[in-house]
Amino acid sequence: MSDRLNGVVTFVHAVEAGSFALAAERMHLSRSAVGKTIARLEQRLGVRLFQRTTRRQSLTDAGHAYYERCVRALAELDAGAAMLDAGQREPSGRLRVSAPVLF
Repeated sequence: MSDRLNGVVTFVHAVEAGSFALAAERMHLSRSAVGKTIARLEQRLGVRLFQRTTRRQSLTDAGHAYYERCVRALAELDAGAAMLDAGQREPSGRLRVSAPVLF
């Protein structure tokens, strides 16, 4: 499962960066690692996500559709983590206060 998610995160970074090299730099990975991750993702999905030439890369139609869904899925995961984090930061439960009767 984590390999699948890792491939998705790498794919989204590559799309947003516009190149594997810039995505690799932002993710602190080698360009080769990003390329191999994308290749494994494409193989697993059975579809080409990027149209590659020696000078540039662009999303295929399938890649664009997949990117849109991946962004939404990652946003949902972030929202879920934020919700859990907020629940841990806000006090909840019973609060007992001891004070003098005259207070």
